[in-house]
Amino acid sequence: MTDWTDRAAKTDPLHRQIEKAADAVDLAQWYPARSGIVPEFRVGGRWFSVLWLIPIGLIGMVGVLGIAREVYEVPIVQRFVMQYPGHLTLTTHFNGFPVWLRIQHLLNLFLLMFIIRSGIQILADHPRLYVDNNCTPGKEWFRFQKPVPTGRVWTARDDAVSIPGWLGIPGIRHAIGLARWWHFSCDTVWLLNGLIFYVLLLATGQWERLIPRSWEVLPNALSCAIQYASLHLPVDNGWVRYNSLQQIAYFITVFIAAPLAAVSGIMQSPAVSNRSGWLGKVFNRQVARTIHFFVLLWFLQFIAIHVTMVFITGFRRNFNHIALGTDTTSWTGTVIAAGVLFVLVALWYSATPFTIKHARLIQRVGRAIIGPIMGGMEIWSPTTRYEEKDIAPYLWPNGEAPESDEYKQLSQNNFADYKLRVSGLVSKAMEFSYDELKEMHKQEQVTNHFCIQGWSGVAKWGGVRMTTIMEKVKPLPEAKFVLFYSYGGGNDGGFYWDAHKIENMRHDLTILAYELNGKPLPILYGAPLRLRCENELGFKMVKWIREIEFVSDFKNIGSGQGGYAEDHEFFAYRDPI
Repeated sequence: MTDWTDRAAKTDPLHRQIEKAADAVDLAQWYPARSGIVPEFRVGGRWFSVLWLIPIGLIGMVGVLGIAREVYEVPIVQRFVMQYPGHLTLTTHFNGFPVWLRIQHLLNLFLLMFIIRSGIQILADHPRLYVDNNCTPGKEWFRFQKPVPTGRVWTARDDAVSIPGWLGIPGIRHAIGLARWWHFSCDTVWLLNGLIFYVLLLATGQWERLIPRSWEVLPNALSCAIQYASLHLPVDNGWVRYNSLQQIAYFITVFIAAPLAAVSGIMQSPAVSNRSGWLGKVFNRQVARTIHFFVLLWFLQFIAIHVTMVFITGFRRNFNHIALGTDTTSWTGTVIAAGVLFVLVALWYSATPFTIKHARLIQRVGRAIIGPIMGGMEIWSPTTRYEEKDIAPYLWPNGEAPESDEYKQLSQNNFADYKLRVSGLVSKAMEFSYDELKEMHKQEQVTNHFCIQGWSGVAKWGGVRMTTIMEKVKPLPEAKFVLFYSYGGGNDGGFYWDAHKIENMRHDLTILAYELNGKPLPILYGAPLRLRCENELGFKMVKWIREIEFVSDFKNIGSGQGGYAEDHEFFAYRDPI
């Protein structure tokens, strides 16, 4: 190893070469559009288009209608419907919906609109769903991207597809950074709104509308289903109470689907999963993504049925219920609802162009809302380790190998001439050769990789702990961040880099890896050296490390966001979720 403190003082730090990125999305320089395919799902070894569900669903509906109408005329069924008309008697008498519930209903609609759109955008960045934690191509059960091609390198970024701007936010390919700000920010407000809703629901007695108190809710719900299916609609009196089928649907939505959405979302976090031991392995990221997807489908069908029933059971009265808090058939509530709908449609269509034009603002607002939670989760030291039998047979590559002459010369010589420079706010700036790094104590760890795009995979990494490097260079007290510079380039020009809080470098599983699965790290995965920081998403684990620098802050480096992806693609610099 070489002490190059004097020479380092005369060297222009790499961070001075970093230029600012634009604060808006430049569509001309962004990732080119790439179409996906009609969504498919796998049954056994065969793939079926979801379009098959349309004729199957229509045939099923006609069949159910025909059978239900015949069954409804059977005397025993008639007696069953008379005995169980479809609703239970409430112990508390209700007259309408209080103002707090009506306000929360509107806020919930607004938030879910953007949560769903941004969630679809996130899914489009890795448009495949699995139940196996290791995302081996061909093992997915759902996809809207073609099979992974053979005979060429197909990266996770190649796999991302475009979706229309009216559907996703912002509707352009590989815009997951902006989509996550929308998703997590709206999620945070939605969860807060939900907690307030729970408290008021229980405090006011309104819970009796949603929570069944007797097992008789089940035969009454069956009675409602028979009546609906046979087109003999049960008596509707939502002003006072919901029928039993509605009550069960609301109960599942409010007390099962909503919490499950939160839990399955947070279990996709590397900071949480890699701290959860056996739970993180059983409830792994891909299981969580699949459950999250089914929760999405539940909410979509609930909204569709809910809106349909609002209209067929008397929309003027229903709109007055929720808009005015009155039980009348005037047109006032309908006019107000139409105005609200107009505003929501305007917001829906303006969200994408606004996000593209004001991308940096979206990033800053998102960081203000969810940033403190992200930063707090970095405190958790990752502890979950896997066994070698869990290692993925396939690990998705991401990013292209560096093209610089310097890197090519190093790789041609198997990195024998590689020098890792460590400088900045340290007592002793140093250089470490490739052999010197490998002579230090090697730590091996079998851990789960979490890509921001959604895929995951277990691998065995071997390398030197960052604490070992820090013991040698001795960071100064004013060093708060560690910058990692890559030989790799960015999509928008320049070289890739990223910043970490210095505390994150002290975790037991934070290493500079030079081995993958017991062999020298392949070029595609970051040779000669890449960072492993197991409580963070993959883009934070810089590949092809060129130099490390300790600094007091990064606000004056580039666009001041803490990394290349943060500057150019509007990611979060603290991203453990």
